[in-house]
Amino acid sequence: MSHNSNSPQGLVMVNTGDGKGKTTAALGLALRAVGHGQQVCIIQFMKGDPNYGELQALRQYLPMIRLESTGTTDFVDRDNPTPTDLDEAERGIVMAEEAVQQGYNLVILDEINVAIDFGLIPLERVLRLIKNRPPHSHLLLTGRYAPQPLLDLADTVSTISDTKHHFYKGIPAQPGIEH
Repeated sequence: MSHNSNSPQGLVMVNTGDGKGKTTAALGLALRAVGHGQQVCIIQFMKGDPNYGELQALRQYLPMIRLESTGTTDFVDRDNPTPTDLDEAERGIVMAEEAVQQGYNLVILDEINVAIDFGLIPLERVLRLIKNRPPHSHLLLTGRYAPQPLLDLADTVSTISDTKHHFYKGIPAQPGIEH
């Protein structure tokens, strides 16, 4: 099947794996899309801390990118998420469903794979969101633990793995590098 280069084909992309750089790569894609005049929406799951460097930079320098963060500043207990954790994930998936239907060229669902793995969002709901999106809409889903049905549905999967990481040398997370 050949594609007409004048009519964009919406892609489903996944950045997963245990390595560093999944969100960083997604932000690079957002920057590229905006450079082509595309409308971009980023919804972050399980990231309630307002001090992430990308949040500060996007709000100050790239206000045309819609950025929504959900979650709390606390770590989510995988085995016992709080009602607030579940409410924040629900708020995020509702925003995601709306954004996909609002005509954004690129919707990035940052850390949604972890939210699915932690049981905060049903996989079936995410698969439905993907299948019901407009044909021109690109989706990028990031986070470790991407489930196999999502990988099967995706057009592009990038698995980022750690070959070496400064954390294992005892060097803590660095501002501007990890957050």
